[in-house]
Amino acid sequence: MRLKPHQIEIIRRAVAELAGDDAQVSLFGSQTDDNARGGDIDLLVEVPRPVEEPAWLSARISGRISHRLGGRKIDVVLSAPNLEHFPIHDVAKKEGISL
Repeated sequence: MRLKPHQIEIIRRAVAELAGDDAQVSLFGSQTDDNARGGDIDLLVEVPRPVEEPAWLSARISGRISHRLGGRKIDVVLSAPNLEHFPIHDVAKKEGISL
């Protein structure tokens, strides 16, 4: 994993602030590969309860983390009981590293 401890803490704190303390966040994609270079930060945020405005929540999480990490590009895949499940959710869950 190519994230530093302070970056992980920033991500965890932002997710808790916006999605709740019970939300889980995992890193997937190129940032999990120590040999890769560049790339955005791909996150799976799992919320154990229904989410009223998922697009808004996803955008707020992405924006807050990006701002706190100096403008890094952040992609957020949101999972909640009331949201549709897509193949990207399976990939993120399989390859993801819990933060």
